[in-house]
Amino acid sequence: MISPRRPSGVSPTSNSMNAAQQIIGTATFTESPISSPTAGDRSDRLWESSPFRHPLENATSGETMSVPESHDREQDRDQPATATPGRVRGGVSLDVVRGLYNSNTGFSGLRRSNSSVVYPGGPPEFPPVKKLNPLNKKRILVSGGAGFVGSHLVDRLMLMGHDVIAIDNYFTGSKTNLAHWFGHPNFEMIRHDVVDPIMLEVDQIYHLACPASPVHYQSNPVKTLKTGFFGTYNMLGLAKRVKARFLLTSTSEVYGDPEEHPQKESYWGHVNCIGPRACYDEGKRVAEALTYSYARQDNVDVRVARIFNTFGPRMNWNDGRVVSNFIVQALKGDDITIYGDGSATRSFQYVHDLVDGLIALMDSDYTEPVNLGNPEEYTIKQFADMIVQLVNEHRQRCGDVGKTSTVTYLPAVADDPQKRKPDTTRAKEVLGWSPQWSAVDGLRETVAYFHRSMQQ
Repeated sequence: MISPRRPSGVSPTSNSMNAAQQIIGTATFTESPISSPTAGDRSDRLWESSPFRHPLENATSGETMSVPESHDREQDRDQPATATPGRVRGGVSLDVVRGLYNSNTGFSGLRRSNSSVVYPGGPPEFPPVKKLNPLNKKRILVSGGAGFVGSHLVDRLMLMGHDVIAIDNYFTGSKTNLAHWFGHPNFEMIRHDVVDPIMLEVDQIYHLACPASPVHYQSNPVKTLKTGFFGTYNMLGLAKRVKARFLLTSTSEVYGDPEEHPQKESYWGHVNCIGPRACYDEGKRVAEALTYSYARQDNVDVRVARIFNTFGPRMNWNDGRVVSNFIVQALKGDDITIYGDGSATRSFQYVHDLVDGLIALMDSDYTEPVNLGNPEEYTIKQFADMIVQLVNEHRQRCGDVGKTSTVTYLPAVADDPQKRKPDTTRAKEVLGWSPQWSAVDGLRETVAYFHRSMQQ
């Protein structure tokens, strides 16, 4: 039997409040960061000495943020010296976010490799999160939460102080992406495949679950289509039952090989529905159709984000995407392989910009599809040359001498779009969102991340 629906934004624990607690709950709260709930005094001491403390406090108070000295020293080697945004959406310091995926920064003790996570002895030390008024705290479900984009979204929602439930079948995701939250009272990880229904009580649903790289979605095209339809069907059914707001992460692939450039949300697309990429393209198109059918028929509160090419830390090194392929090949000194003549164009956005856009869209009242991407456009050949140059610069900073990669060309892939560039006018007008990271700045951080990962 489904429990009665609580008001939107109310913590699940608020139902059990007594009268005095309910009165206290209506009082004004100061939203401030707290450290991990380990052991009283010890926890307080850890927070006082934490390098995260001042960046996060400054972010929540509106002051200008400064990087802790320990971060400055590491940045000389592994981080770009160019100007990048100091904070991200949610009032969170960029240094706090970086600390969750950089092995040489962040909370102490947790060591990662490509295949394992090693915990130190003693109680866990969690990244600091905001303490929210229970009336503002939401319980949020992220499907595909252990994946590349999903894990960054979980990080941000946790740092903002919400209760987060991540579900993932680990087909392309990894527990190591979220290992720093295991045991935190605000976080829950469930191994679950979205093609099967799940019963939960939540306020918001971010539906990201679906393999997104051609290598993965073409390895089992029937399962990709099942995930596109049945996965979305089950998440929408959950949203309908508990009256949760639902956000579908769609894709620029719904535009196919576009005849309109740049692509606006009003463009219906030019897609081969029986080609090798159709399992993903049509899976996302039917997911959009299903989403708006639920909105019209059952009044489900829906949002749709059409995501363009995204890159950043935690990408799978073997997923076959342009960014990860080129960076890994350049770091190894191997030839960089381009499929086709290199004249096809792409627009690449950094993952932090995407997470900003997803949260802005979820929190808005806008229900039509919104493009989220970076309108900077490069040919694949230009992008390959850029990565080779950035890898060489990074090696020089690290004192690592290696072979400079050269570009080789292979036959073009079937149905590969020749042009891809978002028109982000709608996002600017209705969300106040635009990319804050240039492709170059994002690539510098991503190159440093892959270099560290390959050395572990």
